[in-house]
Amino acid sequence: MKGWRRRLVFDPLPPRTSRERSDQLFRAAGSFRRRNAIREVSLGLNEAKKLLRKQKDDGSWRYRGVRSTRWRSEENYDQLETYRVVGQLIEKFAMTRDHSAVRRAVEYLFSFQTDEGDFRGIYGTQYSPNYSAGIMELLIKAGYSHDARIARGFGWLLDIRQLDGGWAIPLSTLGRRLNAHTMNSATVRPDRAKPFSHLITGVVLRAFAAHELHRTSLEAMNAGALLASRFFRRDVYSGRDAVDFLIKFSYPFWFTDLLSSLDSLSLLGFDREDTSVSPRSTGSSLSSDQTACAY
Repeated sequence: MKGWRRRLVFDPLPPRTSRERSDQLFRAAGSFRRRNAIREVSLGLNEAKKLLRKQKDDGSWRYRGVRSTRWRSEENYDQLETYRVVGQLIEKFAMTRDHSAVRRAVEYLFSFQTDEGDFRGIYGTQYSPNYSAGIMELLIKAGYSHDARIARGFGWLLDIRQLDGGWAIPLSTLGRRLNAHTMNSATVRPDRAKPFSHLITGVVLRAFAAHELHRTSLEAMNAGALLASRFFRRDVYSGRDAVDFLIKFSYPFWFTDLLSSLDSLSLLGFDREDTSVSPRSTGSSLSSDQTACAY
């Protein structure tokens, strides 16, 4: 077996590639395509157009969920919503900087980048390595990998790392929670001696994995090994620390889950021999049903 087939325990192709089997699959696939191709394309275009119609003149999208102005300003809620919508445009509809709506949205998001290099506002005045990297991941995929502002963002991410090579929310390393008071107080740097958060590190790695140069860096490989070592374990910081958050999947990717983690690790060059995805080997308390979902 070659390539990806060599990594599997069993080769799935021979039972499916006999002449009889191939004829059946060909006829079935052709019939399926004829019935569904036009419908799927139409649905996708309609959904994308619906999103684009709601874009504001400044390139943003208005947040329409339940909001508490004690936590974020209206502007920062719109930054969060714009990040969410841009993820759909890029990941679901393969839009890039070639589309004017994407360019306007990108410039809106870049308007929240500080001189230090982070994207600030979603956590108020506080640093947010996860949202900063999540935004960078999408901008890289949209075609901005060589933009100087992206380079500045990576410089900030490397500067804000924990000493063990991973990332955490700075407030969490100081034992403080995100709330109305802390999100509007003076920006704090992390206690870098505290351990990394694998849930935060998983999001940050998505930016490194998306970038053709940074995905091969020693820093990315070391952080990838840290993430792989934490599958099916509680995060060291409270919040989304429960083990079963790893199997709460979403796409486009949002928080760290097993799928997003394996996607990043595969882009970094890890394979199944480099990771442990078995709850039985990590002392996880997942139920048998949850374990089945993980595979």
